Amino acid sequence: MESQVRGGTRWKRFAVVMVPSVAAAAAVGVGLAQGALAASFSVSGQQFKVTAAHLHGEGFAQYGGIDTVYTSTKGDKQTQVPVAISSFDDATITKMCQSVKTEIPVIGKTIYLRLEAGNDAKNPVKAKNLYIDVAQLDADAEFKNIDIGVAVKDKTRGPDVKQRENVLPGGFAQQAEEADLYGVEQTAWATTAGTFKLSGLSMRLGTDSKMECY
Repeated sequence: MESQVRGGTRWKRFAVVMVPSVAAAAAVGVGLAQGALAASFSVSGQQFKVTAAHLHGEGFAQYGGIDTVYTSTKGDKQTQVPVAISSFDDATITKMCQSVKTEIPVIGKTIYLRLEAGNDAKNPVKAKNLYIDVAQLDADAEFKNIDIGVAVKDKTRGPDVKQRENVLPGGFAQQAEEADLYGVEQTAWATTAGTFKLSGLSMRLGTDSKMECY
């Protein structure tokens, strides 16, 4: 943590995650752009990248957890990775970009999937009951009424973490009434959302490494 400001609780490069996975758009694409649908997804054995100009979230909570990651396309090999799970009752995201890099041995190429949405500030990306399993995040963050070191069982804000099987009971946790992140750059393993709407969805595939969000 860096650059903490008393009163405003503004931290730079704080490990919080707030944006949805690129795999959601790959799976349900235009459907998510046209209406609010439930979504639960991950990229098998891979992290994905996300950037956002601004994310505003209501009912925020964060706690440690473990994800089971499948490292083969057949699903017969797996490993466990530590993650920071962030949850929100409601989230709005402007200028969101998501990308995933996939090696395809059969054709000997690397394919990039890039998704953009919410570029119009008047029509941001919207999500409800959002959970993100994050590996890394850099951002400028500001929290309202934050509590740090709250046990999971005492959490009063954000979606119900008792529904998550990979929570580490008694571990580090925090919660806040509101959270604002600016200049977000993150990598994550998975995401789950009760509803998820992508306004102004643009999605494309290519072989140029510049298609990655960062």
